[in-house]
Amino acid sequence: MTPHELFAERLLAVLSGRRPVHWMLNHSIGDGYQQLVELAPVAPFGTVGPRPVVRTCRAHPLRPGVVEASACVGTGEQVRAMAFRLEQGPDLRWRCAAVELDTSPARPTAS
Repeated sequence: MTPHELFAERLLAVLSGRRPVHWMLNHSIGDGYQQLVELAPVAPFGTVGPRPVVRTCRAHPLRPGVVEASACVGTGEQVRAMAFRLEQGPDLRWRCAAVELDTSPARPTAS
């Protein structure tokens, strides 16, 4: 599993309420953790129905040690978008530096 795929899964676990936000403390830097602190209480991917899953995840390297990634998160027939930035530290560990979610309500996928 690539770093961006791993982080998509980690972020989804926090944003669906399956993991507490402090679980990402050592896996985030700067604004990334604060953004999770603000998003996590409302569990934007939490649902009563089907468990949300990462359907696709793509990485867009900006320069060595910096990647912007996007993921499609599906919950049953509904799909939402998540974007995040990863930065590799001097210790070569990747950390989440920013996270954003789509602002539109979830919508069914086209059949």
